[in-house]
Amino acid sequence: MSDPLAAGDDCLLIDDKGRYYLIGLTEGGNFHSHLGRLSHAAIIGVEEGSSVFSEKGSRLVVLRPRFFDYILKMKRGAQVVYPKDIGPILVYADIGPGSLVLEAGTGSGALTMALVRAVGPTGRVVSVERRADHADHARQAIDRFFGGLPASLELRVGDVEDVVSEVQPDRIVLDLPQPWDVVDAAVISLQGGGVFCSYVPTVPQMQQTVETLRASGAFIELASFETFLRTWNVDGRSVRPDHRMIGHTGFITVARKVLPA
Repeated sequence: MSDPLAAGDDCLLIDDKGRYYLIGLTEGGNFHSHLGRLSHAAIIGVEEGSSVFSEKGSRLVVLRPRFFDYILKMKRGAQVVYPKDIGPILVYADIGPGSLVLEAGTGSGALTMALVRAVGPTGRVVSVERRADHADHARQAIDRFFGGLPASLELRVGDVEDVVSEVQPDRIVLDLPQPWDVVDAAVISLQGGGVFCSYVPTVPQMQQTVETLRASGAFIELASFETFLRTWNVDGRSVRPDHRMIGHTGFITVARKVLPA
């Protein structure tokens, strides 16, 4: 992270109005915007946090993108899970170093990347996506972010229900329209004490997921919630919440697997 920016790196450019642009640096490349042309050669070799100037004299600060920046600015196929929901998913599903996580669907790969970072080199993430086009898109995004596919990640195309018994995960994380379809397989193959976690956009989906988990008799500590993010403006004596906030995006449901008495 302390090395100068190099060709092949992702770069975040921030202008004086706080607008930011995510680009991939290439030899001979150029960034074009209303600010004027900026040669990639002017960025390659500079230290992170430096300022560069376009041909029109516009100042841009050069940074490496945070994970947050990459998620929001990367090209996407399916809708991404937003950072405000990724954090609670990792914490409430207890994803950590060494975890064996089965995820579906991969989508654009945002949550997949977070899971890979959380499990570390001693863990494993198996991510399943039904749509081949979404899987291909996610593979490209993940490869670009990590500079190659991590050894701890396995990407598959198919139905997650067919994979649970093989993987025998200790964590199941689902961003699917019908997560309740995976409950029966989880009852059989999710490890005891493991966590079932789903992320859905609507109340009926959340309700059916909870009812199916409860009816199975194999899960306790069921909890469902949503998160909101409100930023604040702090400028001298003007300290107030911003007029806009990130409200509802999805419902997170978590439950713990118990073994038969």
